[in-house]
Amino acid sequence: MGAKTSENSSMTKAKLRAATVGGSADDIETAFYEALHHADITALMACWADEDDIVCIHPGGIRLIGSSAIRQSFETLFANGPLNLSLESVHKVESLTSAMHNLIERVFVMTNEGQREALVHVTNVYQRTAQGWRMVAHHASPGILAPSSAQAAPATGQVLH
Repeated sequence: MGAKTSENSSMTKAKLRAATVGGSADDIETAFYEALHHADITALMACWADEDDIVCIHPGGIRLIGSSAIRQSFETLFANGPLNLSLESVHKVESLTSAMHNLIERVFVMTNEGQREALVHVTNVYQRTAQGWRMVAHHASPGILAPSSAQAAPATGQVLH
């Protein structure tokens, strides 16, 4: 029972720290990506709203609803160590109580053939809550680079929606 109390205490402290530091959706996004970079599950979960209907979709993954499912998915991801990534092409739509950030994560992965990179298209949604700004959705999809002006866009392709 002591371990559970200690875990709850550290989560509460992390959430209070995020609320104090997180003066904006940008601050929470920065904290989220720092937590990914350090494989810090407590800091990562402190970025999320304390709601039953928060949503996370990892690239090629299923829809995860609720903090327990989201926490478990990131714990599994962190079992391989921290994520080495950089952010690009951030596009923001913000209002007084919500923010949507669409961006590209350039993820660097070490393989037997050396370092490889993958692009991930991400939409992060934030809401202003009683605890401050918090993430309510993280949707990540495998990405491809847009064709450059020297390349012709594919003539055919399937768009699902």
